[in-house]
Amino acid sequence: MKFIELFAGIGGFRLGLEKAGHECVWANEFLEKPRSIYEHNFKHKPDGRDIRTIQPDEIPDADLLCGGFPCATFSVAGRRTGFGTEDTRGTLFFEICRILSSKRIPYVFLENVKGLLNHDGGRTFGVILASLDELGYNIQWECLNSKNFGVPQNRERVFIVGNLRGKPRPKVFPIGRCFGKDDQQSEQAQGEGERVRTSYLPTLDGHYYKGGGTRAVIDEGVSSDGHVRATHWRRTHFRDVKGDYTPTLTANMGTGGNNVPYIVKAVLTPDRTEKRQNGRRIKEHNEPSFTVTAQDRHGVLVGTTLRKLTPLECERLQSIPDNWTKWYADGSLVGDAQRYERCGRAVTVNVIYEIAKRLPL
Repeated sequence: MKFIELFAGIGGFRLGLEKAGHECVWANEFLEKPRSIYEHNFKHKPDGRDIRTIQPDEIPDADLLCGGFPCATFSVAGRRTGFGTEDTRGTLFFEICRILSSKRIPYVFLENVKGLLNHDGGRTFGVILASLDELGYNIQWECLNSKNFGVPQNRERVFIVGNLRGKPRPKVFPIGRCFGKDDQQSEQAQGEGERVRTSYLPTLDGHYYKGGGTRAVIDEGVSSDGHVRATHWRRTHFRDVKGDYTPTLTANMGTGGNNVPYIVKAVLTPDRTEKRQNGRRIKEHNEPSFTVTAQDRHGVLVGTTLRKLTPLECERLQSIPDNWTKWYADGSLVGDAQRYERCGRAVTVNVIYEIAKRLPL
């Protein structure tokens, strides 16, 4: 299908949809920095106008409209103002409706935070579904977690797929999980008696770049003889808060001497080492990390070292190609703070791809 991408960011929807064989014919991104990163990678400059000023007849015809409309007003980390008049980001959903109403695009594919489901007692989500229904769309939706799609990140998002009545209804949901290690043995785990243990990263969000705290994850296999083998981050260096590097995880890490395995635990407020624990501040190894919000500061204890994720690792946690966020269109480097923010605000490409495979070509 030919698709248009709204609120395009750095192109997460496009990456997943194109991988599944669909074609982008137009994109819109109001913010300059993500628009420039998008242009560098796709060699296609998105329309930079405010979507509220664009007339539908200025947008190419397409078979699918996709986008993750701004979610700060629905997120548990935001003010949760929804469709209120104080914060107009929530009302941008109705710009999607305006375009759909005028152009009668056959299919729609949207994403938002899990908090959308219970915002205002579920009434906000009800308005969204009712609005699409009134436009003539049959709707299906599911809340999916990125950790079930091949990345070690606990990230729950709501995905909505609609088709105009009279158009074939694709069987998209339920998907549930893909590549979930709770369902199957890891593809990396080899050898009889080997088992897999996973620690999940807390949800990446747009506030990660503001600093304060550290985060990381290891996906590791443990063989029958007790030796630890890194299976996902084998090539990743672990950097502490001072910028020094601890050894790279290798296939021969085991117990004793220089082969002491790294034990990973999620930590709250890691920058305050003297803080007394009020409730549970440190999780056990293999437990999912604390949910990331704008207020909390999250970290991970790797052995005895606290370290911060690199921008490259953040890209991999979103299944974005390596160094995707590294350059602007003019060839200048993107600062780490901006790279963290862009990854935090992106969609997980693996999830988009799994949904896109189920859409008609």
